[in-house]
Amino acid sequence: MVQVNGNYLKLKAGYLFPEIARRVKAFAAAHPDAPLIRLGIGDVTEPLPAACREAMKAAIDAMGTAEGFYGYGPEQGYLWLREAIARHDFQARGCAIDAEEIFISDGSKCDSSNILDILGPDNRIAVTDPVYPVYVDSNVMAGRTGEADASGRYGGLTYLPITADNGFIAPLPEQPVDLIYLCFPNNPTGAVATRAQLQQWVDHARATGALILFDAAYEAFIQDPELPHSIYEIEGARDCAIEFRSFSKNAGFTGTRCALTVVPRGLMGTTAAGEAVELWGLWNRRQSTKFNGVSYIVQRGAEAVYSAAGQAEVKALVAFYMENAAIIRRELAAAGLQVYGGEQAPYVWLKTPAGLDSWAFFDRLLEEANVVGTPGSGFGAAGEGYFRLSAFNSRANVEEAMARIARASLVPASAGVA
Repeated sequence: MVQVNGNYLKLKAGYLFPEIARRVKAFAAAHPDAPLIRLGIGDVTEPLPAACREAMKAAIDAMGTAEGFYGYGPEQGYLWLREAIARHDFQARGCAIDAEEIFISDGSKCDSSNILDILGPDNRIAVTDPVYPVYVDSNVMAGRTGEADASGRYGGLTYLPITADNGFIAPLPEQPVDLIYLCFPNNPTGAVATRAQLQQWVDHARATGALILFDAAYEAFIQDPELPHSIYEIEGARDCAIEFRSFSKNAGFTGTRCALTVVPRGLMGTTAAGEAVELWGLWNRRQSTKFNGVSYIVQRGAEAVYSAAGQAEVKALVAFYMENAAIIRRELAAAGLQVYGGEQAPYVWLKTPAGLDSWAFFDRLLEEANVVGTPGSGFGAAGEGYFRLSAFNSRANVEEAMARIARASLVPASAGVA
């Protein structure tokens, strides 16, 4: 009989979002008339920008002609899109990133998992806690961890707690590590990192030979012009970092799928025997072998993000979701909750009321306000006692959700506000 990959069996608790879906499904079955509002999973709700839609329509029409038809495209992505990304997202911010260092994909979630294909199994791995679950689960699935303990932490991983006490900025690891996962603006806490803080990470990685896997999926939501949007704005980052980005949240491509990974030329790793190897070549080979590229139509839509109309429409989308975040933050604070984030990112991270753990607060919010959020403990042991709400929804739903939470009196009057 065929053997299964036993590493999957280590994922005893299941993936966070399927567990949320299971509980919501059970509640909806028991209360079919309950008007649920979902502020949990970070899926966008507003329509695709008109510039992107028009570009996709034009691409579809072109595909219906002999001269405009495209079959298999380059696995790395079409050069015209990669050049637009390099020019607008990196070079305009002083980052020395060329088009050939950009690889188009169908999602930064996929890339942050698939990058493990080119990295050795014995690398020592550091993750923040709480953390986007994919970083941990993909390493578990690949057999790079031990079993989980009672708190849900896996053996073989170095956990870097991020809490209100350290401003949700992880401390540098005290023990040697080879891979460091960083996400700014942070999912789930909504925290951001300054240039000085990122410089510390880059300096540490260069000094120790570590590789930073930098998730910048939410960079478009940064409001403070002094904050960096890319790790490559930091001196020395080309020598120690790979960056993941996405069109999902800034341009609403969650349903059309387009993202990118930046692997700088000259970024090196070593073989088990200590021989230096360029990571760009390994990732290029991996993509050429296992990936057939993002569709021509979707890439034309992504290219339109960089048109004058596209830039204006994306800016308006970001502003809309950030206003939602401001409403959530303001109303939760008025209700007596301690709130964080929501100022440079589309997530609000809140402290659960005294006496309620993360899942208990999830259940109570669902039952009393018919609002779905995300338990902090699902992001890691240090997320226990916290809760995430997403700004990705309609204005009417966000305002109604906040009104329900206020009416439900979920918070004791003595609770403080951060």
